[in-house]
Amino acid sequence: MTKYNIWFFSSLFIALFVSLPIITVFFSFFHETSNYFNLLKNTFLLDYVFNSIIILFFVILVTFSLGVLSAYLVSFYEFPFSNFFSFALILAFAVPGYIYAFSIIAFFENYGTAFSILTYLFGENNNYNSIIPKIDGITGAILAISFSLFPYVYVLTRASFHYQSNNYIEVGKNLGLSAKETFFKIILPSARPAIIAGLALVSMECLSDFGTVSFFSVNTLTTGIYNSWLSFDDLNTANQISFILLLFILLLFSIEIYSRKEARYHQPGRGFKPITKIKLNGKKSIVAVAVCSLILFFSFLFPVSQMIFWTIKFPKYFQDINIINININTLLLVLLASVSIVIISLFINYGSRISKSKILNYLTNFSISGYAIPGVILAVAFITFFSNFSDFFSDNLNIKSTKGIFIGSILGLILAYFIRFFSLSFNGIKSSYEKINNSIDESAYLLGYSKTKTFFKIHIPYLKTNIVLVMLMISLEVIKELPITLILRPFNFETFATQAYIYASQDLLEAAALPSLFLIFWSTVLILLSSRYILSKKN
Repeated sequence: MTKYNIWFFSSLFIALFVSLPIITVFFSFFHETSNYFNLLKNTFLLDYVFNSIIILFFVILVTFSLGVLSAYLVSFYEFPFSNFFSFALILAFAVPGYIYAFSIIAFFENYGTAFSILTYLFGENNNYNSIIPKIDGITGAILAISFSLFPYVYVLTRASFHYQSNNYIEVGKNLGLSAKETFFKIILPSARPAIIAGLALVSMECLSDFGTVSFFSVNTLTTGIYNSWLSFDDLNTANQISFILLLFILLLFSIEIYSRKEARYHQPGRGFKPITKIKLNGKKSIVAVAVCSLILFFSFLFPVSQMIFWTIKFPKYFQDINIINININTLLLVLLASVSIVIISLFINYGSRISKSKILNYLTNFSISGYAIPGVILAVAFITFFSNFSDFFSDNLNIKSTKGIFIGSILGLILAYFIRFFSLSFNGIKSSYEKINNSIDESAYLLGYSKTKTFFKIHIPYLKTNIVLVMLMISLEVIKELPITLILRPFNFETFATQAYIYASQDLLEAAALPSLFLIFWSTVLILLSSRYILSKKN
């Protein structure tokens, strides 16, 4: 077997493995429907679809407004703390939607944080609960998801704005366009591919969300999948609802890929003139600072402050929660997942490079579709496949059940993370690999380097920075991931995400604050480490 065959069959195996959830859900849709699915179809299924679409519509609207407005201000204007806001606005990535949901409930509930603040300021003689607004489930879900996801739009739009040549803006001025007309007729249309790509990512994450809508008791397709499996022990119904959700997700996935093809991320050419920022003074400067400050406050400082408040107010949970053990569990998953996913991504990228096989490229491009699959679908499909796999070998070959190897184990979690985040790693490394000219490889071969030595002595040093960035980004995703970890984790194995969710689902918001705060802390550390690269003007 040639080396090319090794690369080819290895990539084929990975592509098939990553596509297991889609294949499992697809074939499960054609299985005989259960009584529960028939009941659901005649009662609540349309509500699941309607709620999912309503939340999606308003999340797109809010994230577009927040992301584009903040990116425009920090890209085209200079005002006090503009450089600080340029970085700080991405910190919302550190707060998952479900933790934001805890904060909203804790603040606005009866005798919650808002009540405590009003009592402290104005005394205890008034019924403040009557004037504190009550946020319903759908509104709360929209706010929580929007503030946690708008950085997708912000980061991509900001990068697109940076590469818009000042020549375009000068043309607008020469045509007599006002600043407002220049924005809507030149700046915004030029950034359209990046904005659509960001909104497509937001849409996929929104439809995939489980923790936020579950906490607000909003029935969506994701909660329907989870309840079918957990409450009614009906994997077939869970897979059939998954098929409906998967159609929405794959449509958005296609839109994102198309938009990414239209986008341009290359370095500017000779005619490029960097944007000259307009310095704001007086009221305009105050307005810009106020807008960015409000976005930063509501997206990051508000949930963090709420978690700190509960943690300080109820210190007894420091003793009740084994925070050291949860730290070890979380960091163990982060290390195993990030290292294994990056190693395999390097292997596949190098295989594609040296084999130059079109079939291999098609297979690897197909295998990166895993990130479009919601975690709850992936977990249910994972259980379905390995349950059927185990039953087949037990019934036909009298082999002892293998369910325990893949379901309810660390190995199963890492495999599920691999399917979910392989695209993030593969594309991140591929983008840097494409910058290594093939002539460098040919020169190395002429000097007597083997393909393996070329990989370790030339490619790895060049890719080192990007490898670290990819590992940080995977680590951030693993720390925040809830449904996969919640469903597939070993018994009595908790992470910050699962521990916070379990406490909150038991109406113990005070206890959920401490693991939530640690989750935000570690996520912020990862963002701080990677932000200089993400926001670099060269990237």
